[in-house]
Amino acid sequence: MTAPVKRRRAPLLVLCGVHFMLVLDDTVVSVALPTLRAELGFGTGGLTWVANAYLLAYGGLLMPAGRAGDLYGRRRVFLLGVALFGVASLGCGLAQEPWQLVAGRFAQGAGAALAGPGALALLTLLYPGDGERARALGLWGGLAALGGTTGLVVSGALTGLASWRWIFLVNLPVVLVTLFLVPRLVDESRAPRAPRLDIPGAVLGTGAVTALVYGLIRAGDAGWGSTAVTVPLLLSAVLAGVFVVVERRAVAPLVPRGFLADRVRAVSNGTGLLFTAVFFALSFLLMLRLQTALGYGPLRAGLAFVPYGLAILAGVWLSSRAVVRIGVRRTLVSAFLVGAVGLLTLAQVSPGDGYVVGVLPGVLLAALGSGLGAPALAVGGVSGTTEDDAGVGSAVLGSVQQVGGAIGIAGLVTLAVRQDPGGGHGAAALDGYASALYVAAGVMVLGAVLVHTLLPAVPGTRAAPESAGTR
Repeated sequence: MTAPVKRRRAPLLVLCGVHFMLVLDDTVVSVALPTLRAELGFGTGGLTWVANAYLLAYGGLLMPAGRAGDLYGRRRVFLLGVALFGVASLGCGLAQEPWQLVAGRFAQGAGAALAGPGALALLTLLYPGDGERARALGLWGGLAALGGTTGLVVSGALTGLASWRWIFLVNLPVVLVTLFLVPRLVDESRAPRAPRLDIPGAVLGTGAVTALVYGLIRAGDAGWGSTAVTVPLLLSAVLAGVFVVVERRAVAPLVPRGFLADRVRAVSNGTGLLFTAVFFALSFLLMLRLQTALGYGPLRAGLAFVPYGLAILAGVWLSSRAVVRIGVRRTLVSAFLVGAVGLLTLAQVSPGDGYVVGVLPGVLLAALGSGLGAPALAVGGVSGTTEDDAGVGSAVLGSVQQVGGAIGIAGLVTLAVRQDPGGGHGAAALDGYASALYVAAGVMVLGAVLVHTLLPAVPGTRAAPESAGTR
């Protein structure tokens, strides 16, 4: 049986803490990249892989990792991922050569792919009821929105006050506490009728997502028309097509048949791709604005993101209550529209505006929209999942976030940077920044229309059978 709510708070906090750590590491290296180049001797091309190696491994391995948790034990796969992430973080913190850091980041991404779906699946099964699941996933989704921004704050603070090595070593206490507590707090769970892992589907699915993420990553520096981008994108499309054919004939497909036929899950994940692309890119666009046009150093730029994080928390608080009272659809429409207004406000920044007058109002509105939307998207993305498919549902949601982030960087950040041949100063910088934000606002309005049109008007979550509990 499911344990009382009070006894589930400890595992909820531990699982959400791990999730926050994994999302934070998506962006934690961003501010430290110039320091890494100087201290380890990175070339310009190699430096980008400090960030990209993590995204590539994380995005590519999510689907097979999530299904493996369903089949072989979600707690077991989760703990394996956390342990791998911890060892890789230690390796990154001690790296002496560029290749060592890149290899460590790839291993971090693999560990995150193993741990992320398992953590969300365990949490989903701990809270099967409508209201309590909405509140738990509200915290989960809010930390996803907050984690990317906090990564920039942590990176700026640790790089400015101590050393870039601490942006990796700070993970170790969280890893050790998790490995100690989770076996004592959370029971093992797996699909009751567990077939073997669909190896052909896992290979094809991983290849398709990896090629897609790689192509999107390369678009930022090589350009959309280059061979380095078009070849992996075409390969991804071919592998995805073969994946669909193979999965239709598989006895136990990687993604169970009919999983995405559920409209709530399908629309939530589809519009979540747009939402994640915008807000993942926004963190980079704001950091670009603060460090170039306003001339902020790493520490000051990181601290300038604190109001962003506080506004996200306010949005999370509202979202967890709105989903229960007015449903996922209305909450998401509100989130998309509030976010769009914030982005349009940021696009109006002029060269003479400072932080408080020119940047902060739009930052607060955009962050409020982010906090409103992320929990509701998490609720919709795993709506109706059970013991049979909680892991794959969590993996699909995670894959959407990773691919969306790659799309945002490849599209919006590239649009901003390529309009600025002067290197980030003056009118050209603001023109590129504004163009990217106008496009982002348009994407948010499109998301609101799609949600209003396609998403059924149902309450937050649908009840799932009682399952994995706490000890």
